[in-house]
Amino acid sequence: MTTQGTFTTTIQAAPAAVWPWIADLDRHAAWSPRPYRVELASGQPGAVGARYRSHGWVPGDKDHANEVEITEVVPEQRLALRADEEQGSFANTYTLRAVDGGTEVTYELVFPPLKGMAAVMVPVLFPLVGKPEIRKRMGLLKAKVEGG
Repeated sequence: MTTQGTFTTTIQAAPAAVWPWIADLDRHAAWSPRPYRVELASGQPGAVGARYRSHGWVPGDKDHANEVEITEVVPEQRLALRADEEQGSFANTYTLRAVDGGTEVTYELVFPPLKGMAAVMVPVLFPLVGKPEIRKRMGLLKAKVEGG
């Protein structure tokens, strides 16, 4: 069974106004409900192939590290990332779609096949802890973009 989640919010702003908040990984900290930071490791910021090191919160680890690579960029439409860590590669995709004068932003997270205790705990914890955290993050994104 694959663990994954899809989260959508509609922001009252054009895709051109939303895109910089998605495409600039440094800005993700501004809409994270928990401490988060990212550093460019190699490549051009925001370009396919750019590699980053991120640090953020997951249950049981306040400073969880990931090696992140941008795998797809379609300006104002789609940003895909691969986040590598000890459990494997996580796929993160942001899709933007113009709707009624605003932008529908969909975030999809797909976990790798999990091993060990994570295979038992994540399917329980993700719906209880992870999904609410991601919903908060999407709400903060909406507030940041709409607030200017």
